[in-house]
Amino acid sequence: MKRVIKTLGRIVGILLIVIAVILVLLIIKGKIDERRPYLTDNYYEDFISESSLEMKYSQRGGFETEYAEFDSDNKNIKTIRVWYPKELESTSKTYPMIIIVNASGTRALNYKPYFDRLASWGFIVVGNDDPQTGTGETASQTLDFMLSFKSDHVLSGRIDRENIGIVGYSQGGAGALAAVTEYDNGAAYKTIFTGSAAYPVLSNNMGWKYDVAKISIPYFMTAGTGASDDAGVEDVSREFAGVAPLASLIENYNSISGDQMKIRARAVGAEHEEMLARTDGYMTAWMLYQLYSDQEAGQAFIGEDAEILSNANWQDIEKNQ
Repeated sequence: MKRVIKTLGRIVGILLIVIAVILVLLIIKGKIDERRPYLTDNYYEDFISESSLEMKYSQRGGFETEYAEFDSDNKNIKTIRVWYPKELESTSKTYPMIIIVNASGTRALNYKPYFDRLASWGFIVVGNDDPQTGTGETASQTLDFMLSFKSDHVLSGRIDRENIGIVGYSQGGAGALAAVTEYDNGAAYKTIFTGSAAYPVLSNNMGWKYDVAKISIPYFMTAGTGASDDAGVEDVSREFAGVAPLASLIENYNSISGDQMKIRARAVGAEHEEMLARTDGYMTAWMLYQLYSDQEAGQAFIGEDAEILSNANWQDIEKNQ
């Protein structure tokens, strides 16, 4: 009997060791996956458009960039990551700032080339490492942090507080909408862009509540035509319709006052996970127009001859200017 108990003890000991090894390996794998890059350094070079403005603004701009990071006391934010024009370090100019709100399970750490490319157009571009951003809370806290630099920091006094934009994708789209409409400092934003923002029914079910009717700044909303964004269901309020079906874009667009510039459009053939790279060109042009008053960039959107209207990469377009 003692021999049996001893044998069982050894088996249990071995099993415990195996389980411990597996747990350690899973933790290591999780840490590796957490840091895994989602984009190659020159990912934008793969993009092709026959529309000149979209093509131009999908690539790098003319500014050399620099990077800084800051530890956060917030366990969800972890690290605030900032890319900015390097010339900022030697001038007294101010620069528009863009807050980026992560998609589900995504951290700024995972797609650094995206931030760097956008900063090369003359923006201070800010992200954090929160992988669950739908409430907009960490975006709001990140904005507060960026506006509170002490006078001895290189970024102090370099942010153009009159020209701040926000961009969000998927869950981050819901988070961006919440950041603008549900927090006091949301009044700091001058414009918003979303890529496949989780539609209202889905967002409410996930606890990511926003009221798009409260939007009172220029808004460019986009989604893909692929099934992951639009599953083609008849009633989006009764069954899962994809992340951002056309019906939700129409509803959101119609909920916003016509006093503000607004655009809705869908990227042809794009699946949900492709929207970040597919929207780069016009997202950048939108921010240049809204935050820099760049008239060339504005030609992509303004008037009856707006480039987006004849761009084969886009469909289901509606705009009010």
